[in-house]
Amino acid sequence: MDDRKPEQAPEDDDFAALLERSLLEAVPLKPGEKIAATVLQVSAEWVFLDVGQKGEGVLDVKELLDGDGQLTVAVGDRLSVYFLGRAADELRFTTRIGGRGGAGAAHLEEAWRSGIPVEGRIEKEVKGGYEVKLPGGVRAFCPFSQLGRNRQDAADSLIGQSVPFRITQFGEQGRNIVVSRRELIEEERRQQRVALRETLKEGAVVRGTVTAIRDFGAFVDIGGLEGLLPLSEIAWGRIGKVEEVLQVGQELELAVMSCDWEKERFSFSLRATLVDPWQQKVGSLYREGTTLTGTVSRLAQFGAFVTLDEGIDGLLPIGRLGGGKRIRHPQDVLQVGQQLLVTIESIDSKQRRIALGLAGEGSREDGPTSYTAPAASMGTFGDMLKAKLEKGKNR
Repeated sequence: MDDRKPEQAPEDDDFAALLERSLLEAVPLKPGEKIAATVLQVSAEWVFLDVGQKGEGVLDVKELLDGDGQLTVAVGDRLSVYFLGRAADELRFTTRIGGRGGAGAAHLEEAWRSGIPVEGRIEKEVKGGYEVKLPGGVRAFCPFSQLGRNRQDAADSLIGQSVPFRITQFGEQGRNIVVSRRELIEEERRQQRVALRETLKEGAVVRGTVTAIRDFGAFVDIGGLEGLLPLSEIAWGRIGKVEEVLQVGQELELAVMSCDWEKERFSFSLRATLVDPWQQKVGSLYREGTTLTGTVSRLAQFGAFVTLDEGIDGLLPIGRLGGGKRIRHPQDVLQVGQQLLVTIESIDSKQRRIALGLAGEGSREDGPTSYTAPAASMGTFGDMLKAKLEKGKNR
């Protein structure tokens, strides 16, 4: 009998050598070092991790349970962890000190030296900031400026909640501790920004949160960066004030208009994600010869702009006003908000222009065709915009 072992395939040999070499060349981890790990297996007590070292990494499963006790990761997921130390062939990791199953108050100084986050409960507002309770009942102070990226993040609604902090000052053997939540938020945003630089392209659809409202539009945070949603890109129709349709904290689905990484300027469009009323209605519901009621939306020297539907305006030239008499300005006979019965005389779809005449002037030989929106229609474009924004709020 031939007891010789079968020869190993050359490619298997090469792979084994590469694996062994990669493990030997792995840089030893230092306590507090942050790395990316892959979930290999989950048991009742531990999460086993591939951390690119000889030996598996382990993490207390309690750190990855939500408020209902449900596991928040699955095999194959990637997550950021901090190295605590080595025990035999086990590499111990944590996501934060003091979390579910965390290491406790004895490790606060080490957490400060190594930069490992600690979990703290925001107890109350005090002079200059907030009092925070750390693991082991240790008290710490978080300045107003360090609780969030802006004062809005430091709202009273956070009092009573437990969130991660980084210890920025550790003195008097733990009797003088200062913590920052903002540092962790900024670190996460930097990581998000790096990922966005690889994936964010013009035309992409993203989700964001309104952070500020201005006369010229709204600023929106998409996680990692903030950009401008111009007033003209909020809706197809005219908007008087941004506050009429948007509010701070509202979630939106937006299209990316421009990405200038050098100048740090980004812009978005909400209307690009909405149905274009011209494509939906002009030429079908609104066609040449149609007579309908419109609302005067703007007066110019050369005529009056009349809104037929939100996002659909027509021009009534000054020469068609005055009942045959010459007038100096449309404001002599019209006012903004006034309703008029008008007839669509021509449509230039390429230029997106509609020419109007006053109904009853007999401007067309074949006469106008009356149109009234059916009761069971999809509603105005304003209704559609409102419905989309409400949908975004509820997500």
